[in-house]
Amino acid sequence: MTDLVTRKDQDGIAIISLNRPEALNALSPSLFVELHAHIDALGQQSDSIGCVILRGNGRSFSAGNDLKAMQAGDVAPHPTFQAETVEMIEDLPQPVIGEIAGHCYTGALELALACDLLVCGEGAKFADTHGKWALTPLWGMSQRLPRRVGIPCAKEMMFTGRIVSGAEAFQIGLANKCVPDQDLPETALQLARDIVENSWHTLRADKMLLNKGQEFGLKAGLQFERDNSPGRASGDEERLSGFKKE
Repeated sequence: MTDLVTRKDQDGIAIISLNRPEALNALSPSLFVELHAHIDALGQQSDSIGCVILRGNGRSFSAGNDLKAMQAGDVAPHPTFQAETVEMIEDLPQPVIGEIAGHCYTGALELALACDLLVCGEGAKFADTHGKWALTPLWGMSQRLPRRVGIPCAKEMMFTGRIVSGAEAFQIGLANKCVPDQDLPETALQLARDIVENSWHTLRADKMLLNKGQEFGLKAGLQFERDNSPGRASGDEERLSGFKKE
């Protein structure tokens, strides 16, 4: 039986690929079960994996939630399983890069928004189509999208359901980079390489401080940083002793 989600490790980088290309990587409950297992494992491997790339095999990241699979009786272990899996991605200690090609619709956009950084191809298509099917967000769209692009832009995307191109996604801050489609895999991989060259101790601390800090106002956030920043690395991760003045 073919894996619905695959993993490949390369020089401290884990590449997680949705693997239903014939269905544009539609997010069936069974796919989420496999994705959950991979994310759970990665959360315990921060000493060997410094960065994660989340992508889709084939021509699309994902066309979104698989309504046909649900109608056919494919169900998640419990009602909030998918939302919790998306939150697990956001809470991974490692930085996560979303590599977005082709479709990234609705549930897939909610999945992508859990990534720290997004790199997309020029042919990428982002949309929130909940309104076209009389559905409402359950996996974080109403919270993560406005935090990424601002409230007015998020409202427009959610109210209209219109398609946002890769170039526009970059312009509005949804994506960090937009590159020619053929350059997308290497661009995402190079970004991951640039990340893992830095101290993993710092990467883990930066992500925690940035994510948790969003829960506070400025003054409380400053206090949170002072109270929770782990400070200089020690042991094998210590680097300052190698610093030499010119």
